[in-house]
Amino acid sequence: MSTLVREEIQVTGAGRTDTGVHASFFVAHFDSENTSLDKPDFTYNLNGFLPKDIAIQKIWKVPAKSHARFDALSRTYRYNISTVKNPFIVEQACQYFHPLDIGKMNEAAKVLFDYTDFTSFSKLHTDNKTNNCKILLAEWKEENGHLVFTIKADRFLRNMVRAIVGTLIGVGKGKLTVDNFRAIIEKKDRCAAGTSMPAQGLFLVDIEYPKIQN
Repeated sequence: MSTLVREEIQVTGAGRTDTGVHASFFVAHFDSENTSLDKPDFTYNLNGFLPKDIAIQKIWKVPAKSHARFDALSRTYRYNISTVKNPFIVEQACQYFHPLDIGKMNEAAKVLFDYTDFTSFSKLHTDNKTNNCKILLAEWKEENGHLVFTIKADRFLRNMVRAIVGTLIGVGKGKLTVDNFRAIIEKKDRCAAGTSMPAQGLFLVDIEYPKIQN
């Protein structure tokens, strides 16, 4: 950005994910004296600087005080599990072949709506001021040989989604009951929850912002 614009540019992203996690949707903001950076030719030139696994889709103007991270109202993640061996998606899905009871997993996922403190699913020794989150959506669906878990919340903790998925899989395998899942949340102890699932199955897919007033 600084090279193309020829001024010092600081880019602020909407947040961070665990190493190996993907983002099919992501937002960042920057300030510039140049008022014509929202043109397609600048986006094209910027993409020429970036590695093949990063792509800028669009640049648009927002009010001066807009903030990619702190203005976000919610974020949505999807976790993809392939139930059949597929060598073409090893970097985009977790391959898991043990039979799972998706009905029980959805029943347990509904329990998440009853709580706001998710210490049991947070990475240990973080600098979070609070482990409270408001879950807005949590559901499993079967899609073309995949199990897909979609979860939306006002904020997420480090490692939270992968820990929730790993614990819900314990329910799907019959090793945990729905009541066990509830008890794990209430313990507020990461050691009580299941193992975190591999990073490559997780995608940040949406970030919601307030509507910009023209």
